[in-house]
Amino acid sequence: MRRKNLRVVFGVIVVVVAMGYFGFAGFQEGKAYYKTIEELNEMGEKAYGKRIKVAGIVTEGTIVREGKNLHFRLEQNELGLSCVYTGSAPVPDTFKDGVEAVCEGNYREDGSFEAKKIQAKCASKYQSKYGTAQATGH
Repeated sequence: MRRKNLRVVFGVIVVVVAMGYFGFAGFQEGKAYYKTIEELNEMGEKAYGKRIKVAGIVTEGTIVREGKNLHFRLEQNELGLSCVYTGSAPVPDTFKDGVEAVCEGNYREDGSFEAKKIQAKCASKYQSKYGTAQATGH
């Protein structure tokens, strides 16, 4: 009877440790530092290997598809960042020249950014202009 209790306790410990490990690993995977292009440049080598989110305006005429990869450039406060999207999810329909995009991925040693995820803000035509009445649909 005593040996059976020991096995149960050992099994519970293994399950709890495994759940803790997977919870921590999932948290680390989901954690991303949000940086401006300027902050990313200032980080230099410290940025390598960290999961980072960076936002900017997609520079006109820079979106180029090469096989499964999508190359483009982000601009923010007159600074630029060359990016390549290597993720497996489809690129959002709203991802076009001149839109604000948020990329999540890794800063590479060549000074470019490898995006694993892309989010693009909706065009401003869907937003109401300041001072105009909005229809409520009632």
